[in-house]
Amino acid sequence: DSSSLTAPIPGVILTVSVKPGDSVSFGQELCVLEAMKMKNVIRASREGVIAEVRIGPGDQVRHGQTLITFAG
Repeated sequence: DSSSLTAPIPGVILTVSVKPGDSVSFGQELCVLEAMKMKNVIRASREGVIAEVRIGPGDQVRHGQTLITFAG
């Protein structure tokens, strides 16, 4: 589903760079996920407008969990 962005691996959210209503372009950094002491930049898989941010710094996420949804 291209309207949502899910966690590729389990880990902890370090930073969130977007908020609802933000316009993003393909490849733009959305958040940083730490897994096994490595920082993984999660980037937009499409351009669009952020509808919902379901995570915040310090949140523990599991593989496949929805992190961010796009409008439309």
